[in-house]
Amino acid sequence: MARIIGFLFGLLAYAIFLGTFLYAVGFVSGVAVPKTIDSGPVAPTTQALIINILLMSLFAVQHSVMARKPFKRWWTRFVPATIERSTYVLLASLVLILLFWLWHPMPQIVWEIANPRVAAAMMGVSFAGWLLVLVSSFLINHFELFGLHQVAINLAGRTMPEPRFKTPALYKLVRHPIYLGFIVAFWAAPVMTVGHLLFAAVTTAYIFVGIFLEERDLIHLFGEEYKRYRAQVGMLIPFRRKWS
Repeated sequence: MARIIGFLFGLLAYAIFLGTFLYAVGFVSGVAVPKTIDSGPVAPTTQALIINILLMSLFAVQHSVMARKPFKRWWTRFVPATIERSTYVLLASLVLILLFWLWHPMPQIVWEIANPRVAAAMMGVSFAGWLLVLVSSFLINHFELFGLHQVAINLAGRTMPEPRFKTPALYKLVRHPIYLGFIVAFWAAPVMTVGHLLFAAVTTAYIFVGIFLEERDLIHLFGEEYKRYRAQVGMLIPFRRKWS
């Protein structure tokens, strides 16, 4: 019964994540959702700035702290290890939903592409970034990344195999194609408002912090194998450069 409950919890967490991810596409691009990054009541600039930064900071803290091994060791004293990842995914999704709900638009325009064809092309680049995120997640096991694989393995009465270091397809070009996809999706905007710019800038800064923390963990896990990979493949830019 515990395995069934764990599996159902994992399914629920994944379903909420998937809905949140799809809403995020619309939220950032400004299409197909009731509330976007540039819609809603406009508050004074200082108030909007403080609230939006607090919302993004909440996500950054939750997303980074809960992903670290010391926290996981403490957390799994209370939460079964088999649903630890699903719990992480669920809480991250709920924090994002809170951000969508409470986000304050800052509608002053920074740039706007007037040519309809160029604007449509820019929007296409943004959607390509989201597609890169999704494809890259499947290359390294999408369902494990978002907790569903773990609860399915537990339901079958098996244990998770030891992690193996692998670099499929896009991961031979850049070390972090998922993060690259997010950066493209956030910055490729035919209309860039102050609020959108704030979101893109803060999330990009957080991505670099996240990469630092993630690679520290990967070096601890895979040792010299990951160090060699890091020396050979660029962080976010294909065809390695020393600064990438």
